[in-house]
Amino acid sequence: MMKGKILVTYRIPEESLTILENEGYTLIWPEGVSMSEAEIVEKIPECIAVVSVFATPLPDKAMEIADHLRIISNYGAGVDNINIPFATDKGIVVTNTPDEVTEPTAEMAVALMLALARRIPEMDRRLRSHCDIRWGIMENLGTTLRGKTLGIIGLGRIGKATARRALALGMKIVYHNRHRAGKKTEKQLDAKYITLEALLENSEVISLHIPLTPETHHLIDKNAFGRMKPGVLIVNTARGAVIDEKALIDALRSGQIAGAALDVFENEPEIPEALLKMDQVVVAPHVGTATWETRVDIGRRAALNIIEYFGGKDPVYCVNPDVLDHKSNHGFAE
Repeated sequence: MMKGKILVTYRIPEESLTILENEGYTLIWPEGVSMSEAEIVEKIPECIAVVSVFATPLPDKAMEIADHLRIISNYGAGVDNINIPFATDKGIVVTNTPDEVTEPTAEMAVALMLALARRIPEMDRRLRSHCDIRWGIMENLGTTLRGKTLGIIGLGRIGKATARRALALGMKIVYHNRHRAGKKTEKQLDAKYITLEALLENSEVISLHIPLTPETHHLIDKNAFGRMKPGVLIVNTARGAVIDEKALIDALRSGQIAGAALDVFENEPEIPEALLKMDQVVVAPHVGTATWETRVDIGRRAALNIIEYFGGKDPVYCVNPDVLDHKSNHGFAE
């Protein structure tokens, strides 16, 4: 029995959504890598669900004309590609996949941290390009992470996973979060809660793990850089716009901060040329969750969110729970 059509806006691993086909849903895939806005608008009116993808906007226009749409299952933890208030007004449930991205993103944060501190990408570039690089005991010195104070801004799932790895490296953990973590968490991570100002002033490495919201947009700006300790290293695997890139470039040029490792940028895929030319900057093309295993896991969770919803359950990872209407929305799969 065909339960309904589901629009998949990006060609993620097909094996991750097989469970939906087994349940009787029909999947509408893009012909190429992804669907254009026009294709989404054309196909969405016949669909009861959408699997959208982080960093790829789902147009308001599409939601406006999707009279049968009941759930948007976003492939990824961040949902800034979806106008959540608009979806909520339309009565559309929005879910995400936070657990599946936790460990790989934390791995990436620590990998960037190590690469920046030990100057690995810089040395690799110099050796490959046959630059005039000196070999010697006192040449090419980086900095060790052991004993350094790591300031984590945002102690959610990924922040905690990053803290666990940093603790194993011998780092001291301080953090700032919208809500203080419980005593059990602080004890497990040997983490100390401090104000944002104190974190900026006392951390030797700062790692960002916060969502992009109006409140966090350019949270790390000129004033924030001015508060930081000389020699601080910045790592961002969250969202590019939580850092004011112009202020970052100025702080790097002036030596106010020692380096930055960035997996995300304000205007992806564009990266300011100034950042690309700096040896004290490590860059990656938003690959925090880019492992095959993770891509499959994210898709399976996105599929389960849809199955839970139409099965009459409240999806565990609903980001706008006020929309849930047990009488009229659940079980809608004609």
